[in-house]
Amino acid sequence: MKDWSGNTNSIYKTLGASNHTDKERESNDYYATDPVAIDKLLTVDKPFSIVWECACGQGHLSQRLKDKGFIVLSSDLVDRGYPGTKVSDFLTATPPPCTCDILTNPPYKYAKEFVLKALEMVKPGRKVYMFLKLTFLEGKARYNELFSKYPPKTIYVFSERVLCAKNAEFQQMREGGGSAVAYAWFVWQKGYSGGTQIQWI
Repeated sequence: MKDWSGNTNSIYKTLGASNHTDKERESNDYYATDPVAIDKLLTVDKPFSIVWECACGQGHLSQRLKDKGFIVLSSDLVDRGYPGTKVSDFLTATPPPCTCDILTNPPYKYAKEFVLKALEMVKPGRKVYMFLKLTFLEGKARYNELFSKYPPKTIYVFSERVLCAKNAEFQQMREGGGSAVAYAWFVWQKGYSGGTQIQWI
């Protein structure tokens, strides 16, 4: 007989899969991304040599990109101590003076707005990389305002779970059983109008 009830570990992960209740949500939606997300991305796709990380937090993605040889512009709504962070609201920012790609894990509440703003600011041919939950694919408003007009060129789905930890508390999250939330890199290329390709990384 199969046990359809699951074990305590699976129950815990399922309960945590809502990806932050209002009661537990960090005030500025700060959920840091494990830098391994960059390592996996670079096995299949390479951003432009200059990257703007526009919600850099404590610099987990920015630093990994720098370590890989990229020039990185880092900004965030809140200064969380990462050296060189420019404090600014991305949604009201002006385009950078240089050619760059934009890459970030945006605050989920404003993820659609971040994508649209990024596509507005990058130059034709340049890319926008957004680390997002797979459930971002759902929703009538996202389809009407984003996907139907600006389809991603590629969606890179992680074959193994990548942690996105509240206040960068990765170890606490691992000790608590990890995560049941599935993420992917959603990649747009400005001017692209073809279909969306899905790959696993």
